[in-house]
Amino acid sequence: MTSVSRLASAGKPRWTKTLSVYLRRRVLIVLFLGFSSGLPLALSGSTLLVWMTEEGVNLRTIGLFALVGAPYTWKFAWAPLVDALNVPWLSRHLGRRRGWLLLSQLLLLAAIVFLGLCDPVSAPWVVALAALMVAAASATQDIIVDAFRIDSLDESEQQAGASAYVAAYRVGMLASTAGTLFLVSGLEGLGLAKHAAWSVGYLISAALVPVGMMTTLVASEPEKSDVAERLHGGKSAFRRLVETLVSALHDFFLREGILIAFIVLAFVVLFKLTDALAGVMTPSFVIRLGFTRNEYAAIVKVVGTVATLAGAFAGGFVARTYPMATSLWIGGILQALANFAFSWQALVGRELSWLTFAITVENFTSAIGTVIFVAYISALCRNPLHTAMQYALLTACSAVGRTYLPAVGGVIAETTGWAWFFVICALAALPSFVVLVWLQRRGHFAALATEPE
Repeated sequence: MTSVSRLASAGKPRWTKTLSVYLRRRVLIVLFLGFSSGLPLALSGSTLLVWMTEEGVNLRTIGLFALVGAPYTWKFAWAPLVDALNVPWLSRHLGRRRGWLLLSQLLLLAAIVFLGLCDPVSAPWVVALAALMVAAASATQDIIVDAFRIDSLDESEQQAGASAYVAAYRVGMLASTAGTLFLVSGLEGLGLAKHAAWSVGYLISAALVPVGMMTTLVASEPEKSDVAERLHGGKSAFRRLVETLVSALHDFFLREGILIAFIVLAFVVLFKLTDALAGVMTPSFVIRLGFTRNEYAAIVKVVGTVATLAGAFAGGFVARTYPMATSLWIGGILQALANFAFSWQALVGRELSWLTFAITVENFTSAIGTVIFVAYISALCRNPLHTAMQYALLTACSAVGRTYLPAVGGVIAETTGWAWFFVICALAALPSFVVLVWLQRRGHFAALATEPE
């Protein structure tokens, strides 16, 4: 027992060593890229829904707007292009990963500007098209950032990278939710009409995209990407594309068997469903409950930021301390229980102190669950020849739980009322727990832990 205890103690990193890893250049690059990835999601999601709610767009249409996130679900379809092909000129000067990354960021900048110039009242479907373009460019950026993170970080840096990425991702989302909402309110205070204030707010938000572009330019191309490029050298574009696609699918579906592979995909779809179903309707819930835009933005910006950062690093601690299956249980249960805070909010009504508590709990638990989830799906992607393809497939499955399934959120909320709606959101976690038990019993996590690097 003594020797076991000593080994366990020796295996635990000291706090100084644990914290110092976050200051490594590679992890800091991932942190800024995380901000860049988190920024556009709200601009085509929750922030856009607040804009549409204020303009009087009906609740059912708002619920259907969750479908503009479809590119996050289908991004695996073009991920092989990112793994196999180079961007003309850009990849020659920056490398394969960074060339694709800069291209996606340029497209993202243009799409956000276009969205800001649209009118949700007179042309809601043009808004939907613009939001779809933002989501497509954002999803492409996510493909590359995820592959860049996994390829560039050492094994000892992966969990810290996941924590830094999630924390910065949520800060990026907060910048485009609370930051944009405060900005719009300030512009209205200066005398701008509502539509003009929202348009200018989106244009200013687009000015944050260059943060990611500058990070791309100062970053270094991952060594693994260079190795993959040499292995692909001399092959035609078509052959590279076919080999990448076949190899990625063969590796994923036959590694543990086809049955387990499909069960893993089902788990990936279901794990964040409890979070996503609630999240798509939360902005409308808060506004319709009587809270002002600034009250909601202030709580999300100040309290939500602190809770998110704390949750991201807590999630990293959990992932480093406990086995993967245990960590997933902890994250899954916590993010499901957070929904009950909003159920009680629906009962107490416009109570600012309780909203502060609910937002704190939601941000903290969601960040924990997300860090652990990112660590899990990153562990499934080990081969630099098709990191982007495999990770995109997994995160696309996750996006099903954020895009298609929550599209009925507006109908459920109208039918059951807000209090029961959030209870249903909590219960939506149960299917993922059933799948988690099955995967544990089939030895999936044990096999994952013993796989060679």
